[in-house]
Amino acid sequence: MSFDNVWLNANLATMGDDALGLIEDGAIASKNGRIAWVGPRTGLPAHAAPVTDCGGAWILPGLVDCHTHLVFGGNRAAEFEQRLGGATYEEIARAGGGILSTMRATRAASEAQLVQAALPRLDALLREGVTTVEVKSGYGLEPETELRQLRAARALGAQRPVSIVTSLLAAHAVPPEYKGRQGEYARHVAEDIIPRAAAEHLADAVDAFFDSIGFTAEETALVFAAAQRHGLPVKLHADQLTDCGGAALAAAHGALSADHLERSNSAGIAAMARTGTVAVLLPGATLILRETHFPPIAAMREHGCRMALSTDMNPGSSPALSLLLMLNLGCTLFRMTVPEALLGVTRHAAAALGLGDRGVLAEGLRCDLALYRIQRPAELCYWLGGNPCIGRVVAGIAA
Repeated sequence: MSFDNVWLNANLATMGDDALGLIEDGAIASKNGRIAWVGPRTGLPAHAAPVTDCGGAWILPGLVDCHTHLVFGGNRAAEFEQRLGGATYEEIARAGGGILSTMRATRAASEAQLVQAALPRLDALLREGVTTVEVKSGYGLEPETELRQLRAARALGAQRPVSIVTSLLAAHAVPPEYKGRQGEYARHVAEDIIPRAAAEHLADAVDAFFDSIGFTAEETALVFAAAQRHGLPVKLHADQLTDCGGAALAAAHGALSADHLERSNSAGIAAMARTGTVAVLLPGATLILRETHFPPIAAMREHGCRMALSTDMNPGSSPALSLLLMLNLGCTLFRMTVPEALLGVTRHAAAALGLGDRGVLAEGLRCDLALYRIQRPAELCYWLGGNPCIGRVVAGIAA
């Protein structure tokens, strides 16, 4: 058969089923950036393609970090100190810190400055085997900076071998110019910012923050209706600070994902399971905010709601540079099983972005691979601070 590249002497975690789909002594072949063959090495067809001997490494689908705020100006280390002193996330936000603090730094940064600041953060993810990263805006809160953030995100994908998926999160907070006029700002997002982002093909989805310090159900519906008019799928920050029905709201709008969900109720989780909305869990924020409410994992299992894991990399509540660390935190904090956690950064994370062409090692899908020097896949969830990644392949090409 005609292949472009072949990887031999490897063990595979195909992620094709809930037991990880393990194949020992396996092989993978690529053609035109796609997986052309995968299975036990003994069944590999005859070929003349270049071969990579993996030396017994494990191969997983390239990891997917499906919820990040990677592009921003400045940092919020001072607020981290405030929280250590007893201030809450909500108190800091209401005093003009939090998202608005990063808004000011991001508005002051050029596109080039945003790209240069984000590249080291992106590189940290790539070193761990990540091949797809979602990047949100949401720190501009006005058209020019929101679009600048999205352009910077696109530029990252041009400078590194990685797939960048963008989400417009202009409905993240109310900017100072609209203080006391939250509904008017939501209309501005719907009528002005979303159409511009769509016209310039800068956004792959639209996100919103629905919570006690976020937008109302009516305002979120207005934003989502505008997204859908422009052919953009939607996502939702939901139920992080209060159980305000965010899980059910996301399901009602057919959202790709609902993210956070620390205080979601079982009925909302059941609604998500029915619509296929993925639950994106963010243990980095749980750790940094010293949160005592954990996502309702038992309800997600009971109702069959798919669970993804992500860094939530952002300057305030989750300055996390490691998706592998999130695997450990998902298991230790949230009590996820190893298969649940690993599916959460591959197959289910891809589903949270609406990407059906990756996250599984299967013929016809993108040949995005992550190679690890480990004895068993559980080690990816076990080690704290280690990085056993020895290689990445993006669309069939070693990166």
